[in-house]
Amino acid sequence: MTNNELKEFLDEKVTLYNNPNFIASDPIQIPHSYSLKEDIEISAFLTATIAWGNRKMIINNAKKLMNILGNSPYDFVLNHSENNLENLNTFVHRTFNGQDAKTFILALQNIYKNYNGLETVFTKFQNQNNQTESIASFKTLFFEIPHLQRTTKHISNPLQGSAAKRINMMLRWLVRNDKNGVDFGIWKNINPAYLSCPLDVHSGNVARKLGILTRKQNDAKALLELDSNLRKFDANDPVKYDFALFGLGVFEGF
Repeated sequence: MTNNELKEFLDEKVTLYNNPNFIASDPIQIPHSYSLKEDIEISAFLTATIAWGNRKMIINNAKKLMNILGNSPYDFVLNHSENNLENLNTFVHRTFNGQDAKTFILALQNIYKNYNGLETVFTKFQNQNNQTESIASFKTLFFEIPHLQRTTKHISNPLQGSAAKRINMMLRWLVRNDKNGVDFGIWKNINPAYLSCPLDVHSGNVARKLGILTRKQNDAKALLELDSNLRKFDANDPVKYDFALFGLGVFEGF
């Protein structure tokens, strides 16, 4: 397959999957439950944080978490009482437990009260060409409040070799405006040209079969290689191909 043929093939798959029908089977349905900007971005961040493992389990547990937050995540973050916070003790998703959840709420409260919110933080730290430094700096700021060391593993650091799949997925949701009703595009100050593909086992395997990824590990170096190749197909909107790679892997068993 030539590069032009591969681009045409991937563009067709983007069209197939990047539409509202995708929402019902994907964790992005959680932030789609909200209309307030802050509710969307907080629910997106928390949902992305637990987005590993079985997709149905991810969606169900994200719904449980939103229920504990009274389905008003922004209000809960700003105005929760100590008793409200204790309700999170029962939450668990794989290794993410109630103590982790409470720390995340307190860290978000710090960000919204003292740093003007998630978008401001990510915008402040962004690098011209990618989000690597932005994500790493966000993690440092996020954990400036008292926390257990074990909780820090739930936010990846690309400067330490991680592909940071979950944070990159959240950034795709919030930054990319696909005009098709899937990704939100509510963060206007980050250029979608410099987003990175949420690299996971599905997108990685498909990318290798298509010859646009050669590195075997799904790590930061692999992400750099994949991003570079996807930007050759669309320099302005490279992460749209996440729909193609993920759809081919999950829905078509490519």
